[in-house]
Amino acid sequence: MPTPNPTGTAAPPSAAAVAEVLAMPPAPVGDPAGESGGRRRGDAPGDGLPPDARPGRPSGRRFPNFLRRPERIPAPLLCLTAMFLVQTGIALSKPLFGPLGVSGTTFLRLSFAAVVLLAVTRPQLRGRHPRDLAAAGLLGMASAGMTLLFAGAIDRLPMGTAATIEFLGPLAVALFFARRASHLLWALLAAGGVALLTLLGEGGDGSGSGLDPVGLMYAFGAAACYAAYILFTDKVGAAFQGFQGLAVSMTVGALVVAPFGLGEAWDGLTEPGASPLMLLLAVAGVSLLLPVIPYALEMTALRRMPQRVFSVLVSLEPAVSALVGLVVLGQLLGASQLAGIGCVVAASVGATLTGRR
Repeated sequence: MPTPNPTGTAAPPSAAAVAEVLAMPPAPVGDPAGESGGRRRGDAPGDGLPPDARPGRPSGRRFPNFLRRPERIPAPLLCLTAMFLVQTGIALSKPLFGPLGVSGTTFLRLSFAAVVLLAVTRPQLRGRHPRDLAAAGLLGMASAGMTLLFAGAIDRLPMGTAATIEFLGPLAVALFFARRASHLLWALLAAGGVALLTLLGEGGDGSGSGLDPVGLMYAFGAAACYAAYILFTDKVGAAFQGFQGLAVSMTVGALVVAPFGLGEAWDGLTEPGASPLMLLLAVAGVSLLLPVIPYALEMTALRRMPQRVFSVLVSLEPAVSALVGLVVLGQLLGASQLAGIGCVVAASVGATLTGRR
């Protein structure tokens, strides 16, 4: 299977361009993450949007053209773009596991993302309630666990399989808060999809071997961290404005991963014959693909669409992951794996559409 060259990654966008993407109006304090400004059924156009984001109103901030006139780009397209960027960033991270290691690559990627977010948002921590800071710290720990464990999973499993198992985290949260007995059907459908993936799925390397058990453990661990990530994101989004909470949590995440990845990253960068500058540029580019730019796109979309529509679109992420894994890494999935992914996607869409009636 051909492996992309890590040093061939396109140069990351300039710091000024990233700053413009992230310099969006902050979400109102008290709105849960993922629902800030989300328009509900029956609201007038523009209701729930920050003043600077309402159509026809001057911004007063510097925005790129696609954010100054967001009505020109459909919100679902922004969501799909964010998903493809996330999965592409994951795929481009895998070739870096060789020279830098799984933990080293994860540490450097989180560190670059934290530096960018801190430089752009400049979070104000003075006067913050200790409970808010604790929530941001726990979110950072959940983010670190999710990122590190998922990196370990995709190092051993096909991307589509790992992403589908990880997606059980948000699906479990949705089903946990469900109030209908019929949601048991969606849980059973998701369980059937996982059974197809784990019991009948092959290793994805063309040898017909079974899935790596350690990789499966990493994927299920990432799913648990993903569930915690969702719960803490809701609290941090209510306590911090804009991307300030994300910047704090990303910094904590980088510090949590440091004991595991700092030495591995240093060894990879100082290895004889290594090209430290090119490796760092590649990691910087990947860190912008995941999570910096996708988070900005998703928040822009959430200000203009109901959260249920957003959740349905996000349910497609395992399928997007399988497609990117095929195109970028040449990972061809079998019929049972594709059926398993389809079951989990269908369960997520069904739980979302029937969860708020």
